[in-house]
Amino acid sequence: MADKTRHAVGVSVPRVDGAPKVLGTAQYVDDIPPRHGELFGATVRSPVARGRLRSVRFDPSFDWSDVTVVSAKDVPHNRVALIADDQPVLADDVVNHVYEPVVLLACADRQKLARAKRAVSLDIDPLEPVFDAGRSLAGDVVVWRAPDGFGEPGTNVMKRYLITKGADAIDDEIARCAVVTRGVYSSHHQEQLYIETQGVIAWWDEAGLHVIGSIQCPYYVHKALLKTFDLTAERALVTQAVTGGGFGGKEEYPSVIALHAALLAKRSGRPVRLIYDRAEDIEATTKRHPCQVEIVSGSDADGTLRAVKMRVVMDAGAYVTLTPVVLSRGVLHAAGAYRWPNVRIEGIAVATNTPPNGAFRGFGAPQTIWAIERHLDAIARQLSVDPIALRRKNILVEGDTTATGQVLRTSVAGQECLETALAASDYFARRAEIEKINAERRARGERKALGLGLSVFMHGAGFTGSGERYLKGKVAVDLLAGGRLRIRTASTDIGQGTETVFRQLAADAAGVALEDVDFAVPSTAVVPDSGPTVASRTVMVVGSIVEAAAREVGARVKAEREASGGSFAEAADRLLARGDISVLLQYEPPGYVQWDDTTYKGDAYPCFGWMCDVAEVEVDLDTLETTVPRFFIAGDVGKAINPTMCKGQLEGGTLQAIGWALWEEVVWKDGHIKNPRMTNYIVPTALDAPPFETTLVECPFPFGPGGGAKGIGELPMDGGAPAIAAAVEHATGISMTHLPLTPERLFAAASQGGAE
Repeated sequence: MADKTRHAVGVSVPRVDGAPKVLGTAQYVDDIPPRHGELFGATVRSPVARGRLRSVRFDPSFDWSDVTVVSAKDVPHNRVALIADDQPVLADDVVNHVYEPVVLLACADRQKLARAKRAVSLDIDPLEPVFDAGRSLAGDVVVWRAPDGFGEPGTNVMKRYLITKGADAIDDEIARCAVVTRGVYSSHHQEQLYIETQGVIAWWDEAGLHVIGSIQCPYYVHKALLKTFDLTAERALVTQAVTGGGFGGKEEYPSVIALHAALLAKRSGRPVRLIYDRAEDIEATTKRHPCQVEIVSGSDADGTLRAVKMRVVMDAGAYVTLTPVVLSRGVLHAAGAYRWPNVRIEGIAVATNTPPNGAFRGFGAPQTIWAIERHLDAIARQLSVDPIALRRKNILVEGDTTATGQVLRTSVAGQECLETALAASDYFARRAEIEKINAERRARGERKALGLGLSVFMHGAGFTGSGERYLKGKVAVDLLAGGRLRIRTASTDIGQGTETVFRQLAADAAGVALEDVDFAVPSTAVVPDSGPTVASRTVMVVGSIVEAAAREVGARVKAEREASGGSFAEAADRLLARGDISVLLQYEPPGYVQWDDTTYKGDAYPCFGWMCDVAEVEVDLDTLETTVPRFFIAGDVGKAINPTMCKGQLEGGTLQAIGWALWEEVVWKDGHIKNPRMTNYIVPTALDAPPFETTLVECPFPFGPGGGAKGIGELPMDGGAPAIAAAVEHATGISMTHLPLTPERLFAAASQGGAE
């Protein structure tokens, strides 16, 4: 091994996983060769949204001799371990949503397995379902059974939060303001639509239970397996295969499919491969939470924001899954990137009879940032002031406090992102130019209009409040022969580039070449629990301990080299001859982070990422179809470890936000999804992606790795929708408060006088 001669951090090195993925040699779960005697698994699901399960009938004319059957009576502990133990592994006495799993089947013959599914009949007495969150909150029909110590028993309320700041009598404070603005803003389900569907392979042997699959958080699955099968930690081994995307959709749901495959494998005594097709994946798995936000605000006549009162209601679906943390992040971001001296934000999550909702990029923040950004535009409209001027006047800066009373001490870049985006887009000149173009088009009778809109937003990096102290995330870095390093972490690469960035951090910290750093396959058999791959914590949190552990390993080798001479590799081998060298470190949040979980006050996050979006749209005034010809991004990343991948994260997340804004809509009827395929659940393709002009703003976080990196994975999802809505309003005069901005919704709003 040659001594390192160049820096890796700050350089756009090629992705280490790029070549095998491009060449098709990477093994996703369905590419893994079958194990001897392997069976295929399938799931029989409820066809009704709510009902009492009376019996399961197996067609006596069907040959069941080589079909493995599992039902609720075969599940040792029939609950999926997560935040609340309310979700059964398999439905037993009741079903609470269409697609709820009731029976599992496995067979070596795929065609016979399909016939076996049709040979199972479920006898269900229908009960009245509830599909509307508002009706659920009213509680006239209770559809959710609160587990002990969780939620509000006897109601459909799963979780409730309250954030207050400043005046106790918020209504009086608002009433005293010169300008009072009211609005109701809603957003909808969104399907993650990762390119690879959910899938696992499970088998049992003398070592215990093995699961390998398309998994975002191996230790979540591990926890679920231990509880359901009453296993000791070493008797369950969970390994991540190469994973084709997750976006939060493979955070908690793989626990369900892993439990199902493991049950079939245990019952049959053979390995079981359980992989969803696209329709089943869209129908059965979690989605983004629909949300309604009611806002009343007060401001001075000059546009100074004084007080805001908000109620955030999220639709959790049938079971809790990750709803409490989604609602938490939603309310914590609900006041936006603005200075409000007086705040009252109430967050409520309720159950309905749709499949449970879960994590999706931004989890909770896109819904509330959509609301507050649209509300800022409404305030500007009411005051007859430029919405940019309103934002400039009220944007948070260093020394200000957030809605939870957190003092913004460091790495505060909202203002810089706003000014950078305005300059990059030549915003004011382009607005004036667009108005001239639109006037000329009208004069010629042309029926297309351009518009320009903007949003400013922030996103907390890392787990909320005391979350990181509770998680105690750990990483190990090992010294290998020849002076190589090996990183062992449960943080997974699901397409975002974790393996590459961690190698860059470790290489620079230890003083070795990038190619001399290995990355262990994330398996609970060999990697410590680093916490889940969520919440924009991978680089900022886990990356910081990767860097620290690698630096310590490198220091030991350098000390040996100084004492006895030779190359880095020779010094490493001398150390290894005396025993293994491995450094295991646990993350410690910055000491200033103080949080009260009871009052929901204090430092919600160690720092925030900041971003400004400028969207240009063109709207066909006859069809009201909207396209996005240009999009400008100014995103604060702290420090870009790999600039190309940073831009990829910002642009990829923004494209998802554009899809959520304009095209993506889950169509429901009686709890059934009517568009569960890629031909009618419409997401943006490469042809729909605008030319992005992306500027990386680097406002270093002192406790971030590589000179100040912070989390950005969630951030770009948050602001695309309100920027596009503002641009549509500029183009058409139609002010939208409900997503998505489909032609049909725009037409309905236009018919009602230009507002919805």
